[in-house]
Amino acid sequence: MRLFHGVSIAVALALVVPAVAAQQGQAQGQAMQQEVTRKVEGGGIKAAGWTGVADTTGDSKGFLITDGLFTTEGSDFKVVTGPAATYWNPKNIATGNYTVKATFSEPKYMSINTHAHPYGIVIAGNDLGTPNVSLLYCSAYGDGRFIVRGFGPTAFNVNGRGEANAAVNKAAGKDQPVKQDIAMSVSGDKVTCSVNGTVVGTYMKADLVAAGKLKSTDGVYGLRFGHNTDVTVTGFAMTKN
Repeated sequence: MRLFHGVSIAVALALVVPAVAAQQGQAQGQAMQQEVTRKVEGGGIKAAGWTGVADTTGDSKGFLITDGLFTTEGSDFKVVTGPAATYWNPKNIATGNYTVKATFSEPKYMSINTHAHPYGIVIAGNDLGTPNVSLLYCSAYGDGRFIVRGFGPTAFNVNGRGEANAAVNKAAGKDQPVKQDIAMSVSGDKVTCSVNGTVVGTYMKADLVAAGKLKSTDGVYGLRFGHNTDVTVTGFAMTKN
């Protein structure tokens, strides 16, 4: 009977654990679907020389770039979205081998959303603000994940829907601060994404500069934010490799 009882418990656990995991995954999926994109009061682009465009699909469909806020605080940028958006200064152009980097700080993780949302660096921007846009970005989430994605002009995934990496910082909990140092580099025939000083992804330029993807790795560089984010950006800069 003891052996039978032990086997029964093991079988019960084998049935319960996957069911709990499935319920948790379903709950997370429902939270993601239920979160409504907000409009930021007093929004708009208030940083001299900068412009931007809001996404026109998914959670951001029907929203305008003025439904989010992009402004300056001294030499830093303060961003509160609104719809998912890409921001850039047309004068910021990188060619050849280069690195674009910045530090992204969420003062209160998940303070205006129900799940982690990404933010990061944009490179290789061409025809920005037009139907023929092409660009590439690497963004981090405050839950330890990162994503590399682009438009060319339709969206294309480079590392799927994102992946976890130990280099990406995790917030201690809701409303706790979290910070990510993000950099994208073009060097020779490779493009890399680094988070907090660690290369988390390396991609062949030939796989990125292709039909339906990038026109070139030369182009405008800028910043990218998911919907409903509250982030401060410091140290935004480009250097030649």
